[in-house]
Amino acid sequence: MDIAVPEEVRSGTIRTAALGRVQAVTVESEPQVARRTRRLISCADNENYVVVKLLSRGGARVEQDARDSVVRPGQLFVYDMARPISLALPEPFQTKSLVLPRTVLGLGEADVARITATPLGAESAIGGLLSPFLSQLVDSAESCPEPAGELVARNVVDLLTVLADERRGADTLESPSGSRVLLTRIRAFIDGNLSDPDLTPEVVARAHHISVRYLHKLFEGEGITVSRWIQRRRLEECRRALARRDATRTTVAAVAHRWGFTSASHFSRVFRAAYGQSPVDWRDSAAAALGAPSARPAEGNQGAHREAA
Repeated sequence: MDIAVPEEVRSGTIRTAALGRVQAVTVESEPQVARRTRRLISCADNENYVVVKLLSRGGARVEQDARDSVVRPGQLFVYDMARPISLALPEPFQTKSLVLPRTVLGLGEADVARITATPLGAESAIGGLLSPFLSQLVDSAESCPEPAGELVARNVVDLLTVLADERRGADTLESPSGSRVLLTRIRAFIDGNLSDPDLTPEVVARAHHISVRYLHKLFEGEGITVSRWIQRRRLEECRRALARRDATRTTVAAVAHRWGFTSASHFSRVFRAAYGQSPVDWRDSAAAALGAPSARPAEGNQGAHREAA
């Protein structure tokens, strides 16, 4: 970005925190104008990011994709780092943003272009949900536990996808938008109940007052079955837990049980199938990278204890 500030501007603050692959950013500053030109884009390596920005204080004017919009406090807007943008902030301001890799967003460039530089606030149903949600998420990002923060950020991504669907002019009741809203709730429910070994498609469907058949239909668009989705999310949480610095203080079996696996041997098989190595090897390689001691038993006892190590 090429940033210009008046001579009297003396200070500003930028705070960042990671939410998995998503970055939460708060900026407080005096007036400035930021531009991203084609020349700057060609010289940078961050064009694969989309920014969702909430204007908390001050005023703004944003230009991208042939749109020139005035943004008021409490409104949010989206811009794409892959295309030129101009953002003018003529008075002291505060913004709160989520910086999303395009791969996380799951939208093509044409879909993102439908929602850029368009102010959204309480007058929009999606904006009314997103604005306070994004504000609280960014404020709590530094203290938010790693898995929970990434899960909440994923819900922001899902709402943005709904917004892009609506911009296509689709009927929100029977379109992919309506289904995606329901799917967002279902995935949040699954994430909140991963530790329950009795979590099944029947339990999920009953909790959302839909049939199991319709539940499976919703997941057809994801290219995965409900059961496989549950298993994949459990594996992701186990893999993340085993990569923590303190992971060597507990057993692989204990981590597996914590996230809903009832059999340590079954967990080891599906973990190896998903990631190409055993959970013990993954934990030990992560511990070595962090400089933590390995929990692998002595060579003579390795065979007897490897599964539960």
